[in-house]
This record gives sequence, C-alpha cells and structure tokens, in this order.
Amino acid sequence: MPQSPQPRFGIMTAPSQVDYADILRVWREADAIPEIEHAWLFDHLMPIGGDPNGVAYEGWTLLSALAAQTRRLRIGVLVTSNRFRPPAMLAKIAATVDVISHGRLDFGIGAGSRPGHPVARREYEAHGLPFHDAAHAVAGLAEACTVIRRLWTEPEPFDFDGDHIRLTGAFGNPKPVQRPHPPLLIGGRASATLRVVAEHADVWNFPGGDVDDAAARSALLDRYCAEIGRDPASITRSLVLPVSYEDPGTTRESIGRATAAGFQHIVLGLSAPYPVDVARWVADELITATAQEHGAA
Repeated sequence: MPQSPQPRFGIMTAPSQVDYADILRVWREADAIPEIEHAWLFDHLMPIGGDPNGVAYEGWTLLSALAAQTRRLRIGVLVTSNRFRPPAMLAKIAATVDVISHGRLDFGIGAGSRPGHPVARREYEAHGLPFHDAAHAVAGLAEACTVIRRLWTEPEPFDFDGDHIRLTGAFGNPKPVQRPHPPLLIGGRASATLRVVAEHADVWNFPGGDVDDAAARSALLDRYCAEIGRDPASITRSLVLPVSYEDPGTTRESIGRATAAGFQHIVLGLSAPYPVDVARWVADELITATAQEHGAA
C-alpha cells in the first residue's frame, strides 16, 4: 500500500492585539526551522476578539513586510476577504508580494465574513465597504478567482463582463514569479463555497478546529469535484488547529485525527502573547512529537 504524504505544517499569527515586533520575531524564528514550512496572517481591518478598539494590522501590507524579512517560508493570508479589495487590485497586490518573496506566496482567498457575525461585520461599515448577502459574496468569489488567474497568466489585455466584476483593458504586469501562478487556496465551509473550491482551488482550507465537521465537508467537496469531472485528490486539504501551550497533548491528538482524515496541510494557530522560542517549541512539542507518536519518525 502506498504511504500517504507527510503533512506540511505551518503557523498562523493573527495580526491583532499584538505588536509588529512580536509577529516579526516569531516569523524569523520559524523561517530558520525546516519543520515549519508555511506561515499565515488573517484578513480583518478591526479586531474580532479582545479589545474592540485594539490593534489590527492590514494583512497584505504586513505580509509584504514579512516577505522581505524571511527567506524560506511559504507565506500567505488565511484568508483574504474578497469583499475588501477589488479583485484586479488584489491580483496586483499578490503578484507584488510574490515578486518580493521570490515566489513563496500561497494565495488565500474567501468570500468574506458571514453576515450573521456582528463583530466582523462592523469593519465593513467602519470602512465604507458594501456588505452583500452570502449568495452575492460567493458568486463574486467565483468571478474573482477567474479574473485573478487571468491577470496572472494572460499576456495581453482583456475585458471581463461578469455579473459582479466588469473590467476594460485588464492586464497584470509584473506577473507572479511562480508559474503558471501562485497556488490558489480557498477557505470556507459553506456548501456554496465548496462548489467554488471544486472548480478553482489548488488547496482548500477548513477554517476551524472541528475535525469531524472538516472531514464531513471534505467528503462533500469530493462529491462536488466528481460532479464536474475533477479528481478530488488534486485539491490539497488544509485545516487550522488552535495550539494549546499548556496542553500540547490535546493539540497533538487533533493533529493526528486531522491527518488521519486526509488533511495534509496543517496550520497551527498561535495565540498571543507568544512564548520565547515558540517556533522551536512548535517544531519539537507538536510536529516532531506527533510524528513520533504515530510512528512516522
């Protein structure tokens, strides 16, 4: 029987209620530790936890800075809200970060915060951004994926006349370093979003720690892929798992269950304040220890 590929581990540092210097320290530490292969920020303009008037950094600006301060890590935003930036502008931003990072960008995108989440919704109203219903957001996400990929790959200007996006003479230059383009990661759990994942994504991210729910949604994604004739195995399954500094055994158990369910891209969510040498702790107490417990070392 062929062996399953070993999981690829990364970290996530939410850029809220924390200083830039602390995030930079953790990313620099992780950049020197081979067991940690990728690192992520999130995309909120205001805090969604803690002090509602606290610090929240803009994700892509911060990612650009961190791209210039690291050399090895795959990097990304988990996930970009398609509601915040026009997709053609987002394609330009992402291509710029891919150039700065010498081709290390994993491009994460999603439909944006659900309408029933009042803490997240306030950031749209505070920044003068429209907030449409979920069906509008998912349809816009599908068009955005098409437009962004075309801007990254097509050698000539083009027009696009969609239901949600209209472009005249659209053209992307510079192109991303990666060919044909950076991996496209789509995050979300709703069934309508999973249909977009089936059509467009290289990686699907389940944005939470409920492994049983993630496995059920993964099976649904398999079905949607089959409906359009796509091999489900062509989409890497990704999962965010919260890290417990006090009880690493619980986190290791979740990692084991997630990998057994077919999730080979594991994002370990770190809460602030970050302990000293937290990246080395993650590598030793979570990644290596989990491999040893499951006989992979």
